[in-house]
Amino acid sequence: MERKFAWAGYSENDINKVNEFAERYKAFLGKGKTERECVKEAVTLAKKNGFKDLGALIEKGKALKAGQKLYYTYMDKCVMLFVIGKSPMEKGFNIIGAHIDSPRLDVKQNPLYETDGLAYLDTHYYGGIKNYQWVALPLALHGVVVKKDGKVIELSIGESDSDPVFCISDILPHLGQDQMKKNAADAIEGEQLDVLIGGNPAQGVEKEAVKALALKYLKEKYDFEEEDFLSAELEVVPAGKPRDLGLDRSMILGYGHDDRVCAYAQLEAMFALDETPEKTVACILTDKEEIGSVGATGMRAKYFENAIAEIMHLMGEDGELKLRRALSNGNMLSCDVSAGFDPAFAGAFEKKNAAFLGKGVCFNKFTGSRGKGGSNDANAEFMAKCRAIMDGAGISFQTAELGKVNQGGGGTIAYICALYGMNVIDSGVAVLSMHAPWEIISKADLYESFRAYREFVLKA
Repeated sequence: MERKFAWAGYSENDINKVNEFAERYKAFLGKGKTERECVKEAVTLAKKNGFKDLGALIEKGKALKAGQKLYYTYMDKCVMLFVIGKSPMEKGFNIIGAHIDSPRLDVKQNPLYETDGLAYLDTHYYGGIKNYQWVALPLALHGVVVKKDGKVIELSIGESDSDPVFCISDILPHLGQDQMKKNAADAIEGEQLDVLIGGNPAQGVEKEAVKALALKYLKEKYDFEEEDFLSAELEVVPAGKPRDLGLDRSMILGYGHDDRVCAYAQLEAMFALDETPEKTVACILTDKEEIGSVGATGMRAKYFENAIAEIMHLMGEDGELKLRRALSNGNMLSCDVSAGFDPAFAGAFEKKNAAFLGKGVCFNKFTGSRGKGGSNDANAEFMAKCRAIMDGAGISFQTAELGKVNQGGGGTIAYICALYGMNVIDSGVAVLSMHAPWEIISKADLYESFRAYREFVLKA
């Protein structure tokens, strides 16, 4: 069952659409290097496309009607979009969901220290990373600092050409014999991922003068003092914008494709709904997937369920039983990336069941590890429905597993949403160098994902 490359079926007009879509995505990805930044940009785009704040309508008790377009944020780290359909919610609705957190380095609560004339920020890595990939490359600092009086300070240092960048140093090969004898997992320890931020001592300061000058800079530019680290969420990410990759510009190199590539395709799918759908359509951009979907903003939390309950209330469909029926009658694409087949590491894949860059949106019937542990395993009936929708719209799609059976594995938010009893299957974009500071996707897969998500929410 060989799948064709999407590029082969494109007209010149199609290629122009693919490239235009990719430019919009690159702009989103460059602006959204944290969950909060993604939410902020998603809301900006939603407003431009006619979506209204559901929270404001809830406060006023405004009734909802078919065709209304709504957005709803939660703790500034999650955002949901809805388009109200013609049918009662109790009969079910169609959902596309992705996560907007990505692997990174989080700055600790008491991070700033000086040693031997250099100032550092101590970090704690977030998500599954290879530590050695984060050394000797330019890094940026993004996030928020919340003062005791509630004032929120937004930081982004290292993205502008006029900004400084930061770095984690590595040992030179001339002196690296001991390091080179270690396993790759141990070559750089987690506690070695401290970010170099300064090397110039403040004049007239005798003790920790380099640290003092760094604090002076933060105070003058951001009104940010050392104690404010206690109530800060600061993320260290690769510095720089996403770029076209390849002489043919067919790919994109960028930070955070996992899973912001699916998130953006979802947003555009929602914006492209120029007709009132039969069923209500929901889009979820969630947090904390990379660490198990835990916490108040992870998919395990109840904010999505609560939002549905609020909508049903404003539509006159009150009642716990109706809410349960709505959720269990749902159809969902858990939109998360898949491991792209990499010829340089072919031994990790089973080629017949691998995702290839350029062959379109990828469906993973199941994820998990080894014996499908921790997996959502979609039923054949739902897979058949998805196939019919894709083929009916001429969308390029492929199916895959995450590498060889005993090689490893991974998970998504699919199994959590399946707990409601709804139909769920994973569907996303193939990625090379997944979880590295810089990841690679195909523009064709990005575009086909957008097309797939739009067709799904209208026809599932």
